[in-house]
Order: sequence, then C-alpha cells, then structure tokens
Amino acid sequence: MRLHIRAALERSAELTRNNRLVDGMRMGEAAINQATDDEHPEIQQWLTDHADDFTRRED
Repeated sequence: MRLHIRAALERSAELTRNNRLVDGMRMGEAAINQATDDEHPEIQQWLTDHADDFTRRED
C-alpha cells in the first residue's frame, strides 16, 4: 500500500478515537477510493490488524 494511503488510514483512526467519527470515516473512505484493486487486500488486512487503533482511548 502506498505511504499516503497508510497515513490517511492512520489519521482516520486518530480522528475516530477523538470522537470525530464523520471526519475519520470521510478520510478513510477517500483513502480506500484512491487505492488500486491490488492494494485492497492489503488495506483490508491493515484494517483488521489495526482495529484497536480506531477504538482505543488515549489518556
């Protein structure tokens, strides 16, 4: 997966954790829409591996 897509997914997770769900979803969707068909399986795996990144509370 290209670095800018990974960065957008990471930012999406950060926004979601900070109770900015709509912004996080928009950013994640935009990143996925920019991805090639070859990148989709890697994105799916990244999302599975990093599901806690979207829900973990920061102290």
